[in-house]
Amino acid sequence: MNNAQGSAPTATDPTSSGPTFSHENTLPRVPLPTLEASCERFLAWCAPLLTADERAATEAEVAAFLRPDGAGRMLQAALEAYDATDGVHSWLDTFWPYRYLGRRDRIALNANFFFLFQDSGQSQLERAAGLVAGAVHYKKQLDQELIPPVVQRGRPQTMEQNKYLFSTTRIPGPQQDTVRAPYTEEQPGPSDARHIVVFFRGAMHKLDVLGTDGVPHSLDDLEAGLNAVIKAGAEPADAASSVGHLTTMARAEWAATRESLRTYDPRNATTLDDIETALFCVCLEDFAPADTQEACDNLLHGDRGNRWFDKAVSFIVFADGRAGINVEHCELDGTTVLSFVDALLGTPAPEHSRLSGARSQGLPALEPLTFTLDDDLRAQVRSAAEAFAAYGEATATTTVSFDDFGANTAKALRVSPDAFVQLAYQLAHQRAKGHLGATYESIATRQWRRGRTEAMRVVTPEIQAFVAAMEDPAADPDTRRTTFRAAAEKHVARAKECQAGDAPEQHLWELELIQRRRGAELGVTEQPALYRTPGWLTMRDDYLSTSSAPSAHIQYFGFGSTSSRCIGVAYVLLPERFNVYLSTPLPVAAPMHTFADHLRAAVTELRELLA
Repeated sequence: MNNAQGSAPTATDPTSSGPTFSHENTLPRVPLPTLEASCERFLAWCAPLLTADERAATEAEVAAFLRPDGAGRMLQAALEAYDATDGVHSWLDTFWPYRYLGRRDRIALNANFFFLFQDSGQSQLERAAGLVAGAVHYKKQLDQELIPPVVQRGRPQTMEQNKYLFSTTRIPGPQQDTVRAPYTEEQPGPSDARHIVVFFRGAMHKLDVLGTDGVPHSLDDLEAGLNAVIKAGAEPADAASSVGHLTTMARAEWAATRESLRTYDPRNATTLDDIETALFCVCLEDFAPADTQEACDNLLHGDRGNRWFDKAVSFIVFADGRAGINVEHCELDGTTVLSFVDALLGTPAPEHSRLSGARSQGLPALEPLTFTLDDDLRAQVRSAAEAFAAYGEATATTTVSFDDFGANTAKALRVSPDAFVQLAYQLAHQRAKGHLGATYESIATRQWRRGRTEAMRVVTPEIQAFVAAMEDPAADPDTRRTTFRAAAEKHVARAKECQAGDAPEQHLWELELIQRRRGAELGVTEQPALYRTPGWLTMRDDYLSTSSAPSAHIQYFGFGSTSSRCIGVAYVLLPERFNVYLSTPLPVAAPMHTFADHLRAAVTELRELLA
C-alpha cells in the first residue's frame, strides 16, 4: 500500500508552446527493463536490509527465476509482447489500475492525500467562492487546451492526468473499482457538467457554477449560493442520512451497499449521477480547527458525513476560512495536483473570475441532494460512520516544522535538499527504533508517456555506513562528513536511475501480477518463489513511506501510513522552510513522536556537521 504521490520535479519551466495535450503521443514510452537488470538491482536494493542467510536464500530464488526455463523468462516474454501490442501506451498500462483500483481496503485515510493551503485571511464564504471561481477558470482553460504543457529541464511532461481533475469519480466494484470520467469512450471530450456538490453538516446540495449558456457565475453569485447552502443546513442532517459516510467503507462492501442504494429507489440513482458527474466537491465545515495539526487531520480523515471520498477533488473550507484539498489518488498524483493548486492560488480570485468571463446571473440554481433509505441502509450509514470515526481515532499524527531550514540551507552546504532530509529521516529512525528499515520514496516519472511515479528504496550500504558513523562515538567529524556525502551522492544517483526507468520494484511486481492473471495460460501455475523471499518481503515492508510536495502555496501535505508499523512522512521542502506531517497507527504512536524529536535534532546536528 504505497502512497505514490510523486516527489514533485524541481527546476520546472511551466511555460511551453502548444495545446495542453500536444505532446502526449510523441512522449517516449516508459522503458521496459531487462529481466537481468531488474533482478540485479533488486538484489542490490534489498541486500542492506538482510542477514547473510536471508541474502543467500533470496539470491538462490532469483537465480531460479532467471533460469532459461524459469518462470521469470516466461513472464517477461508475456510482458514484452503486451508492451508491443497496438494501443498499449506503456507496459504499466495494466499495472496502475490494479495497483490503485484493485485495493480492497478503505481509500479514506489509506489512499487519499491532502494539501493544507496557505492562509488567506478571508472569511469562509469568500474563500470557498474564490476556490470555486479559480477551479472553474482552470476547467475552462483545460477544455480549450490552454493550460501550457509542463516542461522540466527541456523535457515535456505528460499532462494526461489533468483529464481526471473534473467530473471524475471512483466507482466501487466487488473485485476491482472503475473510474467514471470525461475524455473516455463513454464521455468523449471534456465534462459538460455545470454543477458542483456542496456539503454542509452532512447534507449535500447541487449548485450550478456555470449558467445555462456555460458562462461562469460571478464571485458574488457563488458566495450567495454557498451562503444559501449554509442557511439550509441550520439544523445538522440526521447522521443516518449522511450517505457520504458510505464512501469510507472497504471497497467491496461499499460496492454492495452502493448497488442496494442505487436500486432501492430510482431517485437514488439520479442523486448518485449528480454526485458522480459534478465538477468537484466543496465541503464547508461548521467549526474552526484548534491548530494546524487538527486542520491537517480533518483534511485527511475528517468527515461527519461531510465528504465523498470517491470524488477526485474535494475542497474543504473551515469556518475560519482556512482551506485545503482532499484528492482521490487512483488517477491523480501530487505533481498534477500541485500544478493545479499553484494555478488556483497563484492568481487572485477576482482575476480568475474576470479571465473566465464570469458575470452576475443572480442566485445559482440550487437543489438538495437526498437519498431514500430503508432501515438496512440507514443502519449501514451509521455503522460506516462509527467504524471510520474509530479508524481515524486509531491513527496518530503530528507535525514537525522548521522555520530556520529549507532547500537553500542544504544547497549552501553543497548537498541535494532531498538527500539531506532523507538522510536525516534515516538517522532519526535509527535513533527512534534502534535500526534502519525499508523506506519508500516516490519519484515522479512524467517525462514518459502516461508516466506516473517509480518506487525508490532509500536504504543503501552508503546510508548504513553514514548512520553507523553518526552513532559511533569514536568517529571523528571528517569521517562522518565523508560518509554523509557518499550516502547523499548515492541517493541522488538512485533517484536519477528511477527517473530514467531503471528501477526493479514495479517491473518485478507487474511480472507477479501477470502470473496471477494469466499463469495457467502461460504455464506458470504457481507464484514464483522469488515473491516469498526475505528480500522481496523485507524490501517492501515499509517502516517509512515518504513523499514530497514543494509549493509555496501549501503549508502541509499528508497521507496515511502504509502498514501497522509504518510512519507516513509527507513533506513540504521549500527554499526557506521545511514542514513535515507524520502519521502512524496509534499502537506505535510513541516511536513516531520519538522519531519527530530525533528528526528535529538530526537536522540541526547535520547542519552543524556540514558547516
